[in-house]
Amino acid sequence: MNKKVILLVSIVALFMSCNQAKKEGFIDLTEVNNDLALLTIQQPSEGYTLMINNCYVCHNPNTESHDDLLAPPFKGVKMHYTRQYDNKKDFVNAMVNWVQNPEEDKALMFGAVKRFKVMPKLPLPTDDLVKIAEYIYDNDVDEPKWMEEHMKEKHEGKMGNGKGKGKMKNEKKGCNHENGKSCGNGC
Repeated sequence: MNKKVILLVSIVALFMSCNQAKKEGFIDLTEVNNDLALLTIQQPSEGYTLMINNCYVCHNPNTESHDDLLAPPFKGVKMHYTRQYDNKKDFVNAMVNWVQNPEEDKALMFGAVKRFKVMPKLPLPTDDLVKIAEYIYDNDVDEPKWMEEHMKEKHEGKMGNGKGKGKMKNEKKGCNHENGKSCGNGC
């Protein structure tokens, strides 16, 4: 019986040591999923990269002031487009159509067109434009550090709801910029 006990204890000890080695060799899937989530968050989307590389030349939100703009920041663009188009498909289609064929009479942001003129037609592939527009729709786009204050000073309670498609003159919309200048945010 003594031999049976020793054999049983040896088998149990061997089994436990093997089982412990297996536990140490396992990968915790929770940790892997968390790491993958972090990698996904840290990787910029293709739409974001396309926007930075192709659009920020003019729509750069990192300008020091409102007066340094070459075109309205995407925060303002998104604000106007979401007021006019309440779903992603229409929003994306409208932005892509505008970039492919910008015409003054089709502008949603008349003040921006008045200040900056009609943007040039961009020779970007439609797929790239769709990715950029989808990114803008789906994400909080960068806001210039001065924009919130500018909106409070110049536009508090004065922005329309987009029904007029941005074609009203500054005086009618209540924009009170000095020297009749438009702010470029569609007023």
